[in-house]
Amino acid sequence: MQRGGTRRQKEMRKQLRLLAPRIPFADSEPVIETALAGHLRHLPPSIALWQALSAHVRHEHTDYDALLDDGYDRDAARFFVIDDMNAVLEGWGSARRLTAEEDAV
Repeated sequence: MQRGGTRRQKEMRKQLRLLAPRIPFADSEPVIETALAGHLRHLPPSIALWQALSAHVRHEHTDYDALLDDGYDRDAARFFVIDDMNAVLEGWGSARRLTAEEDAV
């Protein structure tokens, strides 16, 4: 993805730097791409970005998918990985954390 881009792309990059200032580039680009995806286009950048970031952390930095493969339902798997997700967010400098209620949506 180009470093320039549309106004929305630039806004997403800016918001991501504010939301998770220490996110590695290898993680930031997939998060930006997801946040720009068609199914999130109707959302404000900050909301699309948070949804993309939390989904990326869940699938790429936790055992969430393995728990699903082991037969856990979605809610149970999310419950078991929320602390790991918040640890990743903390490591990336994010002041925002997931709550069980928010992650169940």
